[in-house]
Amino acid sequence: MKFKIDEYTFGKIVVNGREYTRDIIITPSRIIDNWWRKEGHKVYLEDLVKYGVFNEDFEYIVFGTGYYGLVKIEEEVIKELKERKIEYFISHTRESVKKFNKLVDENVKVVGAFHLTC
Repeated sequence: MKFKIDEYTFGKIVVNGREYTRDIIITPSRIIDNWWRKEGHKVYLEDLVKYGVFNEDFEYIVFGTGYYGLVKIEEEVIKELKERKIEYFISHTRESVKKFNKLVDENVKVVGAFHLTC
């Protein structure tokens, strides 16, 4: 099954017709809802590892940093992605949703990690 984002507004994302109101990770095989991080507005490597993201088969990850872009992706995450030769895109969640859907349409194995508020 392909996951596609139907809609995103502040605090809400709709994936394949189902509404989520907590931060979310979408992988090629599953949806991880209620994504909690060590610090709310930072993404550390452990915030992906503890949910088994790197056990997934993917070649691209898209980070949605929130409606206003307040989430920061820590350097340790970028370093790990580069070591694994995984491409990445980091932007406000609105732009990241567009990028995620475009990659899905291009049949790229993509993970999306989205902060839904601020």
